[in-house]
Amino acid sequence: MVTTGGLFVADRRLPGCVQVAYVVSPLAHGRIRRIDTEAARRAPGVVGVFTGTDTAHLAPFAVPRPDIDAAMIRPLLPTETVRFVGEAIVAVLAENAYQAADAAELVEIELEALPVLVDPEEAMRSELRLFPAAASNVALHLGAEHLVPDWDGCEVIAEVRVVNNRLAPAPMEPRVAASEWVDGRIVHYNAGQGAHPIRAALARTYGLAAEQIRVVTRDVGGSFGAKSVPHPEELLLPFLAQQAGRPVMWVPPRSQDMNGLHHGRGQVQYLRIGGGRDGRIHAYEAAIVQDAGAYPAGATGLPSNTLAMLTGCYDIPTAGFRSDSVLTNTTPTGAYRGAGRPEAAAAIERAVDVFAAAVGLDPAEVRRRNLIAADRFPLTTLGGMSYDSGDYARALETALDAAGYEQLRAEQARRRAEGSTRLLGIGLATYVERTAGVARPEYGAVELRPDGSLYATTGSSPYGQGHHTAWAMLIADRTGVPLDRIEIFHGDTDLVPRGGITGGSRSVQTNGVAMWRAAGLLVDAARQVAAELLEANPDDVVLDTERGRFHVAGTPAIGLDWTAIATELAARADPDANPGSTPRLLHAESDFDAEGPTFPFGAHVAVVELDAETGKVTLQRLVAVDDAGTILNPLLADGQVHGGLAQGAAQALLEGVVHDRDGNPLTGNFTDFAVISATELPMFERIAMETPTPRNELGAKGIGESGTVGATPAVHNAVVDALAHLGVRHLDLPLTPETVWRALQHAAGAR
Repeated sequence: MVTTGGLFVADRRLPGCVQVAYVVSPLAHGRIRRIDTEAARRAPGVVGVFTGTDTAHLAPFAVPRPDIDAAMIRPLLPTETVRFVGEAIVAVLAENAYQAADAAELVEIELEALPVLVDPEEAMRSELRLFPAAASNVALHLGAEHLVPDWDGCEVIAEVRVVNNRLAPAPMEPRVAASEWVDGRIVHYNAGQGAHPIRAALARTYGLAAEQIRVVTRDVGGSFGAKSVPHPEELLLPFLAQQAGRPVMWVPPRSQDMNGLHHGRGQVQYLRIGGGRDGRIHAYEAAIVQDAGAYPAGATGLPSNTLAMLTGCYDIPTAGFRSDSVLTNTTPTGAYRGAGRPEAAAAIERAVDVFAAAVGLDPAEVRRRNLIAADRFPLTTLGGMSYDSGDYARALETALDAAGYEQLRAEQARRRAEGSTRLLGIGLATYVERTAGVARPEYGAVELRPDGSLYATTGSSPYGQGHHTAWAMLIADRTGVPLDRIEIFHGDTDLVPRGGITGGSRSVQTNGVAMWRAAGLLVDAARQVAAELLEANPDDVVLDTERGRFHVAGTPAIGLDWTAIATELAARADPDANPGSTPRLLHAESDFDAEGPTFPFGAHVAVVELDAETGKVTLQRLVAVDDAGTILNPLLADGQVHGGLAQGAAQALLEGVVHDRDGNPLTGNFTDFAVISATELPMFERIAMETPTPRNELGAKGIGESGTVGATPAVHNAVVDALAHLGVRHLDLPLTPETVWRALQHAAGAR
């Protein structure tokens, strides 16, 4: 993408295209008293200016679940009330982006300030209603009445309140999109996680059939879950293009995108854990307050994922769970790399460390005594998940051995005895996560071209995962056709008939299997042709995948390669059937619907050095053992894990969205929001394990989010561990130098 270039939305040259700039709310909560657009309409280059009154006929933004109060539904543009800083109010169209931005400055909006609720716990208790017609500020309550923790017999019960900090996904490419009308159809250019779900959203908004919309999703500059659904500003583009009679493109500035693109995480977790002094855990309970932001969006239902992975990889006999997703005057929250599963791991891994401290045992030993044994699989957990396969103890021991755990503990003890100001902390996380959690069929097709090459179409939409390489590898393994003779195509609803979302670490085990099966069906079809040409029974014809040749079993000297089969079929094709087009010689397609999710697992060890005089934390080592079943491409897998580890460490050490009491974002750009870089990271130490799943023929599980699931609690536990001898029991994320320094001062005062 960097060296040879990609085709991103902003690179498209659409004839006559105009640019849109949105005027966004400067207040976190306000009643719209007046909007004056006259000066903007007269500005140079302006094509049109539109408010919520103009768009009220369009379907509102979809709520993520049917059990959410209809009073909380978000309009595409508000007409009465704004509910967070950055909410779009007015759309300004102009000949270029500069004129659109200048004209947007001329729009006058009079807002009456309303009371603001920023803290979700305060919002849950408050009598103030962000939506007066709603019964409360709780958008969704989730309970698990069938789960009852048994505290009787627990010799030790420990409690901790954990803040899982709100994050800005911060992809390199913001929420760009473009729309035009061609022959009465919407043609929409999207930078997201799947073309077909975007088409469905547009069809709902405009009341059109799917056939009346074409969505093109080609190269994408990152998403991390945040672009899994179109935001209101994007859904409006076909309307704006229709009004202008020209194509419309939207490229928001970073400051708008940081406050408009859905944020991630944002949970307050009240955790209780109990067990015996021997280190065995008997009960665990989590009460979650999810910050949903100003409108119910993706994160409203994400605590269900936290419930699903409640007890992690531990054999805990009883547990409890409840959650409330609460509206606040902040950017709506949604899916972010892991989408509720990292939150579950952060909770249980923090709780296990707190329990270990309470019973006076090493956190590694407590994990050893509570991990689910390898001979228990498959099993159904308290959270209702059917774990497929795993060897959690081996992952833990592998990570501990690779890190030199005993030597690290000895070095830590030496420094403490000497009174060193360079404090050493060792943190553990043993995790399991769910991938391909949302079951839906996935599409793959492969066809033979006249020159003997293969052309494959996939319903998946890569945005950094390397699908084209991975799918070509699978097809090459199945057919014997070299990688450079296989072309993969994705992301056009006119050319790919079906497709889902690329998310939840699901692609290899769904789209990959579909592609594998389609390639197998193509081989079967080609075998029939080869048998006819070789004058043999098809059952006797085999494919030598090393050479890409069909031959009769036992007679390899005489055979046919794919080019020969293509040449024969091309000669048979009717030239008048489809004049001007390339004949389709052989075509095979498959829709794979998995029987259920898979459960990758692993263990991470983080080593930090902490400066007791300044509070600065340096991440010295991060040892990651990750098991995602059968690995298709080790290099791609490493890349996914490395990215996840970086983002997980970033949440623990640096990143966090901050609002003031009035709901103003204090971290609205890259000056204030501390996106992690190579400067703050060590070279990762990755150790791969492979425990295949029985749920697909590839044996593959997902790996795109594993690093994020394990890294955050490992680093978190490491920093608390570095301070434990000073009496520090817990710190909330992110563990910035100020946070750590204040904890050190408090601990010194207590002593």
